[in-house]
Amino acid sequence: MSELIEFYFPGLTDEQKSQFARLTPFYTEWNEKINLISRKDMAQFMLHHVLHSLALGKWMNFTPGTEMLDVGTGGGFPGIPLAILWPKIRFQLIDGTGKKIKVVQAAIEELGLTNVTAQQIRIEDLDQNYDFVLARAVTELSTLIQWARKRIKSKPINARPNGLIAYKGYPLGEDQRAIKHVPHELFQLSKAFKEEYFVGKCLVYVPLY
Repeated sequence: MSELIEFYFPGLTDEQKSQFARLTPFYTEWNEKINLISRKDMAQFMLHHVLHSLALGKWMNFTPGTEMLDVGTGGGFPGIPLAILWPKIRFQLIDGTGKKIKVVQAAIEELGLTNVTAQQIRIEDLDQNYDFVLARAVTELSTLIQWARKRIKSKPINARPNGLIAYKGYPLGEDQRAIKHVPHELFQLSKAFKEEYFVGKCLVYVPLY
């Protein structure tokens, strides 16, 4: 299934292709020890977790040296796939559950990723700021905006201002209220991917500076 990644992201290096190919066996082995992903989802792991995480790469590009925080990363999504895609972007992956961070740290070591760190900590307890905060299937948008606002650097180094990028369902439903009166961009994933899985999924970008 790593061919799916190569189809949508041509031009990957041999190292990147190898790293993506190693994700399925790595997470299959760990999922037997720690139930991170449902069996149904694991059967479509590359589509549901890896390609979904990489959707940001079909919409935005970032300056080398950009720092991103993946809050509530779980088993490392979207941070691990994005770190493979963008080796010159720095990622910090955090989660409140220690066993999940243990898996993320093992993934970083297994894949030889030098642009990723992982820590068991809540975003409220961090004292570092970032260019962008990422969140995939974490909590409602209003809460994410509150969290992210306190952790965003004031000086941008990218074309877009620093801010929050959230992986959400589409249409937004109740989450629409959180961005009704603030600038934002919305990207429907079905515009980039032909698979039916991506119908009803989107990315929401909220500039916070």
